[in-house]
Amino acid sequence: MKIRKDILEQMGSHAKKDASIEACGYLASKDNVLSLAYELTNIDRSFEHFSFDPKEQFFALKDARNRGFEITAVYHSHPASPARPSPEDIRLSLDAQKLYIIISLLGGMENIRAFWIRSGQVTEEHLEVIYDNRV
Repeated sequence: MKIRKDILEQMGSHAKKDASIEACGYLASKDNVLSLAYELTNIDRSFEHFSFDPKEQFFALKDARNRGFEITAVYHSHPASPARPSPEDIRLSLDAQKLYIIISLLGGMENIRAFWIRSGQVTEEHLEVIYDNRV
């Protein structure tokens, strides 16, 4: 999967800004490039899990569609644990068509990894960084 560098940076900034809880959001793509990020509110306000604000979630879906994009990834942060799906992440990953991206802030370092989660099986996906923001 390809992702624009500015989108990676936006996710990292969002994770750091909300570091006392898990940051969360959607990513939208066109032509197999993740090119839009929607920072959503974690209404659970939890350090260990997240739930999207339904109004923001609906806005993101509608906005992406109106702009010719498709929501193809979900991202969230792990403020103090590694960038890998937790058992709860696996249990709650209900959409096998979405890529799940995790931003870890463990030890003050930013680590971003992507995973497909299908029927409880986790497979890591390589993110190819695109440096041209016009893509």
